[in-house]
Amino acid sequence: MAALGLAGLGPGEAAAAAQALTLPAESYGNDPRLELAWAERAHQHAQVHFNLLQSVEPRGLSLTPLDERIYREFRKNFPELRVDVLDPEELKSEAAKEKWRPFCLSFQELLPDFNFGTLLRLDSSGEYSEENSILAPRIQFFAIEIARNREGCNDGVFRKSG
Repeated sequence: MAALGLAGLGPGEAAAAAQALTLPAESYGNDPRLELAWAERAHQHAQVHFNLLQSVEPRGLSLTPLDERIYREFRKNFPELRVDVLDPEELKSEAAKEKWRPFCLSFQELLPDFNFGTLLRLDSSGEYSEENSILAPRIQFFAIEIARNREGCNDGVFRKSG
């Protein structure tokens, strides 16, 4: 089943996995089936996102109904953060987490799954890969990808797709 991912699940198992994904992470221990389901969902999200970047000019792409607010708050809180090529320390260090936490929590009631683990590309000119991806909360992904779209960092992905 591990090689097939979610495709290896029957209808009842898939429904149970989908229901399980709606519960908070603290509800679970280290269940490998659940970890696989979370990884599959994050991978699917990454595929959809990259396909969008290749298909639609990024400067006109809207990722959420809250794009304007997310971008405004992001740049207010992180005016100097480079989004073209990310330094993982600016996202994952203890000091960075302290700075990101209030920003992320401000969207808790506004954005479904704001804290869901999502793959984020480190270098905006590259594809999703093991070397070019980290796991980030969904609101952090949205903030950075919205900034990349508006600031032209994702234009190269669109132009390469041709």
